[in-house]
Amino acid sequence: ILFQVAFKMYLGVTPSVSCRSAAGNEFSLVLDKNPLVDFVEELPAERASLCYCNLLCGVIRGALEMVHLAAEVTFLQDRLKGDAVTEIGITFLRKPEDRKHRRN
Repeated sequence: ILFQVAFKMYLGVTPSVSCRSAAGNEFSLVLDKNPLVDFVEELPAERASLCYCNLLCGVIRGALEMVHLAAEVTFLQDRLKGDAVTEIGITFLRKPEDRKHRRN
């Protein structure tokens, strides 16, 4: 729910969230409309491997690191590459309870 609020607040869109694993450590954010692609007409052929919206992955990963949640964030589908939607995959690398709390 936090991702939905943040995306709505900063980008004006609400992603749908879908769980990708039974363990609950992987999920996807699916954007039917990605406002960042409005600024790109078409990727040049020599730059076809460029992931223009990768900025979103970095922002999500950085936000999770700020609350001490290590995660891998990658694009699974991208509208600029011809996919129907933009899908961002998030995989938590360890469970929050795996951290050891120490007091000094």
